[in-house]
Amino acid sequence: MRAQPFDPWQELARHEDVLRVQHHGAYGAAVVFVGSTRDVTDGESVHTLVLEHYPGMTEHHLEVITHEAMVRWALVDALVFHRYGELSPNDPIVLVAAWSAHRAAAFAACRYLIEELKSRAPFWKRESLPAGPRWVTHNTPG
Repeated sequence: MRAQPFDPWQELARHEDVLRVQHHGAYGAAVVFVGSTRDVTDGESVHTLVLEHYPGMTEHHLEVITHEAMVRWALVDALVFHRYGELSPNDPIVLVAAWSAHRAAAFAACRYLIEELKSRAPFWKRESLPAGPRWVTHNTPG
């Protein structure tokens, strides 16, 4: 969880530098998902998005989801990185990655991580629209 902007590719490179040392040769596949804020939701222009979370609780949910994926697909490693605070369109908001011996497990785990994050982690979103602010009441379908 981070309030400041981040470069997902730099974060991924930093994480992979550590993985190469700790798990040299253990993984043959890495699948990465980067999500960015959109400038339109439900047909309305979005100027900014404010993402709120419950410190401690949100991180716990992300840890549980990550552990579930690690066990279910016997991953070498997984990474979930999420922004909160005020974001502008095209700002990276989430980075999810899964490393495994084989691509099928990495793809399945990465998809599981982002879908579970969207449905289980406690986040609240408020969009700034031309007509004023509105709370987001549903996630967009995967």
